[in-house]
Amino acid sequence: MESKEKQLMELLGLTARSLTHLTASMTSMSFELLRSNDEVTKAAGRRMIDRMATISSGLDEHWRLIGELTGVHVAHEQIETVQEIQLQLPPKLPSN
Repeated sequence: MESKEKQLMELLGLTARSLTHLTASMTSMSFELLRSNDEVTKAAGRRMIDRMATISSGLDEHWRLIGELTGVHVAHEQIETVQEIQLQLPPKLPSN
């Protein structure tokens, strides 16, 4: 396989991995929205989860095709997901 083809396959893999991470993050955020007391927010969370499920199905097809191209078959579930990082508020500065 030529160098350009290898680079293109690597690019496809990285792009699919980024989309997988983005989808997982959006889905996680949507589940957080479901915890809201506001019904409009809950409904938005439910709709977003449905949309992310559709996108995730498409990503499964991406991974299948990438596996065929590379000979390395990776299930969507085997992709490392981005770990959630909780930010802490910065310490309060003394007022002058």
